[in-house]
Amino acid sequence: MKVTKLLVGIASAALLVAACSSSSTPAPSAGGGSTDRAGINIEVVSHGQASDPFWSVVKNGVDAAAKDLGVKVNYSAPDTFDMVKMAQLIDAACAKKPSGLIISLPDAAALGPSVTKCIAAGIPVWSMNSGSDTYKDLGILAHVGQTEYEAGLGGGELMAKAGGTKAICVNQEVGNAALDLRCKGFTDGFTASGGGSVEVVQVNLSDATGAQQTVQAKLQSDPTIDTILTLGPTGAAPTIEALKALGQTGKIKLATFDLSPVVLSGILDGSIEFAIDQQQFIQGYLPVVFATLYDLYGTTPVGVVMTGPGIVTKANAQQVIDLSKQGIR
Repeated sequence: MKVTKLLVGIASAALLVAACSSSSTPAPSAGGGSTDRAGINIEVVSHGQASDPFWSVVKNGVDAAAKDLGVKVNYSAPDTFDMVKMAQLIDAACAKKPSGLIISLPDAAALGPSVTKCIAAGIPVWSMNSGSDTYKDLGILAHVGQTEYEAGLGGGELMAKAGGTKAICVNQEVGNAALDLRCKGFTDGFTASGGGSVEVVQVNLSDATGAQQTVQAKLQSDPTIDTILTLGPTGAAPTIEALKALGQTGKIKLATFDLSPVVLSGILDGSIEFAIDQQQFIQGYLPVVFATLYDLYGTTPVGVVMTGPGIVTKANAQQVIDLSKQGIR
C-alpha cells in the first residue's frame, strides 16, 4: 500500500468518524467556521519522547496530519517519564492559547489540575494513547487509543492458551496508569485462563544493560517462569537479550505490546510469540484531524475512538514490516 493512499484513507476515516459518531453524549459546539487552516495552532504534549521507537511513530502521525491538513503543530515531551515536568509543559502549551491541545494522560491525578485549567481557559483538549479510563472525568472531549486493560486481558488469555504456567510482566513505568492496566489485564486474563500467577517486574529502560540484567536475574532466581509480557519495544529488546544470554530464546514464551523493527524481526524468527498493536501512528494523526475540524466547524467525535488492539503474529508480520521501516507501524 502506498503511503499517500494510506494517509488519504486515514483522513477519510477520520472525517467519517467525526461526522457520524455513534455516542449518545453530545459534543459541545465551538469553532468559528473559518476556512483558514494556516491560522490553526495545535499543541501536543506526551509523556513519551520522540526519540523513543514507539513515540517516534506517534510523532510521525502528528507531523503527517499537520502536513496533510495545512495546520501548525508543536510536539513536546519531558526528557524522562516525569509527571511534574509534563504538567509544566501542559501549562506552557496552554499559555500559548493554542487552537487545541492534545495530550497523553498516564496520570490523571498529577496532570488533572493543568488540564482542567486549560479547559477552563477555553482551550479544547483531546487525549491520546493513555487515559481511556480517566479522560472524561477531566472534561476532555474525546480519547484516541485502545482500552489498556482489555488489551492486556486478551494478551494474557493468548499466553495461557499457548501453554504458559507462570509469568512476569515487565513494566518500565510503574505508576503509569496505562501500563499498570496492561499488567493488570494480563494478570487477570492469564490466571483466569489457567495460566497461573503473574509477577510485575520493574525495570529502568534508561539503562538497557541494567534492564536486561534485572530480567535475567529474575529468570535465574525462578526457573519455573515460562512466560513474559513486555509493555513496549524498548522493554522487549533487553528482554530478548536476557533470554539469549540464558539460552532460553523460544523456550520461555515472550509477547509484547507495540511494534518496532526489532519486535517484528523477533516475531518472524520465533523469539516473540506476538505483539499487541495499538496503531500509534493513528493515535498521533487522528487527534490533529479532530482538533482541526473542531476549530473549523465545531465538530468532534466523543467517547473513545479505538485504534486497537490488534495482534501481530508470524502469519502477518511481514505485511507490516515495510510500513514499520517508514515509521508508520
